[in-house]
Amino acid sequence: KLTEIRPGKSVCVLIKHEMPSGVALGDTAEEAFDRAWGSDALSNFGSVDVFNGPVGEPLARRLVESTRNIEVVYAPGFEPEALEVLATRKTLRVVRMGAFPEEPALDTGWEIKRVAGGLLVQQRFDSRIRSAADVDIVSNRRPSAEEIEAAVFMWIIAYFTRSNAVVIGDRDKVRGIGSGQRSRIDAADCAIRFSRRGYGPEGCVLASDAFMPFPDVVELAAQNGITAIIYPLGSIRDQEVI
Repeated sequence: KLTEIRPGKSVCVLIKHEMPSGVALGDTAEEAFDRAWGSDALSNFGSVDVFNGPVGEPLARRLVESTRNIEVVYAPGFEPEALEVLATRKTLRVVRMGAFPEEPALDTGWEIKRVAGGLLVQQRFDSRIRSAADVDIVSNRRPSAEEIEAAVFMWIIAYFTRSNAVVIGDRDKVRGIGSGQRSRIDAADCAIRFSRRGYGPEGCVLASDAFMPFPDVVELAAQNGITAIIYPLGSIRDQEVI
């Protein structure tokens, strides 16, 4: 989805425990990786690193640096020189993506999860937010084009993150992720705290995967220099939050 909304950009996604840990865009794969890793090097330790383009030797040398511990590199292709470099790290698994079919894969739109005694079948969530045209502005101050671009980016990351999810970042990188918390304010607090391991929250856009029941997240965001928020409405306190 990131390739769809930002065509021509290199994408790096660092995965931990089936969720995004660091995500960034760049003009090159090396730039995207450096930005993604720099968001939170502590959390990104032991990650599965996914790229939307081939891995060359310069990127491979970054991936095997002794200060990192990368479990898997997943990309559509690897240059021969890159494979030689990656082979020097014996515990690293290198996986090449299968070729995409000419015809799009058929998807019923359902997802199936195993539960005790049977299966849970539910419709898969699929966000339709792809650009500024898909976003409603409800604040008195209209966000800048850069803020809207960052908001769409953060929203897509949030919808792949375990709820309660709060993701903060700018137009080319995630800076902090709060996931799987019992309350939304705790998720926001985690995202802000984790961002201070890297780029910090100032000037970020915040994305929440569900409505905010109280204005406390907005207040916390403002106290930490966050300038815009994207989230779905649905609370009885929507106007108070806005």
